[in-house]
Amino acid sequence: MNTRFISTIAFILGLGVIAACSVPVSNAESGQPQRMEISYALRAGQTVRLARDTTLKLERINDSRCRRNTVCVWEGYISYSFTLQDAKGSKTFVLAENMPNARRAITQNGIAFALESLDPPEPLAADEPAPDYRVSLRVNLPSPT
Repeated sequence: MNTRFISTIAFILGLGVIAACSVPVSNAESGQPQRMEISYALRAGQTVRLARDTTLKLERINDSRCRRNTVCVWEGYISYSFTLQDAKGSKTFVLAENMPNARRAITQNGIAFALESLDPPEPLAADEPAPDYRVSLRVNLPSPT
């Protein structure tokens, strides 16, 4: 056979193998629903649309961490209060790293939320005004069916 013809067939088969490997596993095969992961950077009072009728609002940021160059009785923590609004109604939750009875990640109404980072990441100095905080949040949504 012609060498060029055989090379072309091998190339096409190779592309087929690559394409087959890149196709995501279907829900039926994996037994788990497919999910879509997105990161958001939010400021207090900001709302983002997660899906057609689902929104998430960062209500407030509470920073009670001990300021730099001060003496404190306790280390403190920073927490984030959110409101999830969807067809099921409104649900509030708090995420925090070191706050008692709070978690860094949580699942609400099938949507997973996890803290990623904070800007600014360190506590302020004693004489600094409150910054314009931004929190990065990873949201893992079920894929639309």
